[in-house]
This record gives sequence, structure tokens and C-alpha cells, in this order.
Amino acid sequence: MTWLRSCPDWGEKRVVRDYVAAIVGVAESDLGFTPNRTVLQLQAQAAKAALDDAGLTRNDVDAIFTAGNWTWAPNLMLAEYLGIQPKYTDGTNIGGSSFEAHLGHAVAGIRAGLFDVALITYGSTQRSDRNRNRLSPHSVLTEQYERSFGLPVPVGAYALAAMRHQHQYGTTSEQLAEVAVATRKWAQMNEKAFMREPITIQDVLNSRWIAEPLHLLDCCLVTDGGGAVVVASAKAAARSTKRPVWVLGHGETHTHNSISNMPDLLVTGAKESGARAFERAGVARDEIDVVEIYDSFTITVLLTLEALGFCDLGEGGAFVSGQRTAPGGEFPMNTNGGGLSYCHPGMYGIFLLIEATRQLRGECGPRQVKDARLALVSGTGGVLSSSATVILGRD
Repeated sequence: MTWLRSCPDWGEKRVVRDYVAAIVGVAESDLGFTPNRTVLQLQAQAAKAALDDAGLTRNDVDAIFTAGNWTWAPNLMLAEYLGIQPKYTDGTNIGGSSFEAHLGHAVAGIRAGLFDVALITYGSTQRSDRNRNRLSPHSVLTEQYERSFGLPVPVGAYALAAMRHQHQYGTTSEQLAEVAVATRKWAQMNEKAFMREPITIQDVLNSRWIAEPLHLLDCCLVTDGGGAVVVASAKAAARSTKRPVWVLGHGETHTHNSISNMPDLLVTGAKESGARAFERAGVARDEIDVVEIYDSFTITVLLTLEALGFCDLGEGGAFVSGQRTAPGGEFPMNTNGGGLSYCHPGMYGIFLLIEATRQLRGECGPRQVKDARLALVSGTGGVLSSSATVILGRD
């Protein structure tokens, strides 16, 4: 079935093809340091802006998706605060990749006819609260073999993977630093980015150790902030005011909870989630125009690129060298500045979706990737524990 609709932003007519669902609205809240705002206020601010972006209202929303550790039942609190009584609700929390999972679940719900418009949100005040992690500090189950012996969470787990990568494949700290420098170059073109001062590879290496071999500038920011994504059925997308960004493929998995139980310290679940996303989307890796990858730490990026098949195992360091992922490079990645330089309010995955959508709409100004039609988004949660990958495309 095909719908036609007049729309001044699209010319005389636009065609909505036989896709199941699209992202039709995205927005951030205030970012950085927001001491006078609550988590709910940040989510509401982002939700209102995303609905405005889509040309919809809260009355159009019939499904709520959110995740966070700030209250025991975030969906209940958020829906009450926004004045929405949903037909469907999903509080899946698998860490930073939750929102890529939410997008896949929303598409499945729309395909099943359960709802037409879903609102995905996230908010955190971790910087102004001076509290990076609201999870219990007590060890549970297999965590008793890690935290009790001094492993800092989560950075210690990622440091273990980075050290192993360096030992097994000869990856260097300079190669890890390439990721941080490239994302900072993108951040310099994003006025919303928290850190915009230029940095060099030597700056990264000179920054203090956090957990060897990871330096301070190998690690994500600690900021406040919220984001929202509006997902609509094809029929509802025809009412939106912006060009829809279609969800072409999705895959997700989680492999472990504690890092000591990761099946392979150097192979993340993105190997499975990415393979399924590509298969469902029916596109090849060399067709992707822009990539948004969770960069909680520089090593996260290398492991994810390898798992997704953009390079072979052990070749992530060489792949990102020479500022290949920076502006002007042949592999545009994390084009808003990423969690390393743009923002990182604890669970960053929703901001990957926001940036990918804007890139495919052509809304990114000086950091716009020319003629971007296909984008890959891959989120990571926990301690390399969960992976969710989506492929997005525009008409």
C-alpha cells in the first residue's frame, strides 16, 4: 500500500512506501550541566521537542518506551508526568543499547497492529547529582568475584578488553587515541557538544590514567541530558511534517552480565545483532553512508567495528588510523562528537538514533555527511554485555 501527501518541505507530493515504521521526530533536552532540572523535566522537554519535530502531539502517542535507573518504575512515572495513558509500554533496560532495542520492539509492535505512534525517551542528571551510577554498590551473583577485589565498574571491564586487544593484536594506545581525536573534530562542528576544544593524539596519551591502558580522554563524558525519538507506522508517518527515516533492519542480544563471564573478551554481541540487522535490511556494509557507534570508551568502538564486520578481528586499530573516521575521512562515524565529546548522560544509545536521523534528513549543517541515505546505529550496554543494532534509511 502507498500513501501520497502534499508537503511543502518535500515538494508537491511525497510517497510513503511499504515500510513498516519510521522515525518521524527526534530531539535532545538541555545537555551538559542542568542542576535545576529533574530527570522527568529533561525527558518531558525532549519529548515535547521531538513531537513538535514530527508535527504530532502527546495525544497521538499510544506507546511509551523508556529506560533508566532513577526510579523503580520509570514508565509509570513518565506516562503520568506527560499525561499519557498508553496502549503499550516497554521498560526494557539492557544498559546503553536499550533504545536501539526499544526501536526494534516498537517496529514489532507496529507490525503487530498494537499501536501507531511510540515515544522513546531517556533522561539523566548524573553530572549535577555527582553520581555516575545509581545502581547498588553491592555485589550480586558473579559480581562478587569482581567488585570485591577492586575492579572499577564499568571502566575496569573495558580496560581489561583493551589490554587484551593490545596484547593479542598489537593494538597501540595511539590507535585508540585516533577515535577520541576524530570524534572531537566532529564535536567542534556541533554547537551542542560539551567538549569542543581541539585535541591531539599526544593530548590523549598525556591525559591521566583512569584504568590502564585507558586514559582520561579514552573515556566518555559524564553529563546531564535527555533525548526522545518518535516512531510511527507508515500510515501515521504520512501525517508527519518531516521526512521519515525508515527502520530497515534490527538485531539485539546480550551475552553476559559480569565481565568475567563474557564468552570472548574481544568479540561483542554486535557480531550477532549486526548480522541480523544487515540481513533484515537487505543492504551490504559498503552501502552504509554514516555510522553511529556507542563510544563509552575508545576500545568500545574498535571492538564494535570488528564485530559488525567493517574490518577483521584485531584490525580495528588500523581501521581507524589516519583519522579515517574524522570529518573528511572515508568512514564518517559518530558525527555529533559521540559520547567522548558531545554528551554522555549514562545511557547514550538514544543520542545515536537522534544523530543518525538528522544525518539522513540532511539537517546537520557543517558536519553533514553528503548524500547520506543509509545509516547504521549500534548501541552497547553494561560491560560489553548487550548489543543492539539498527539500520536506517531514507527515500
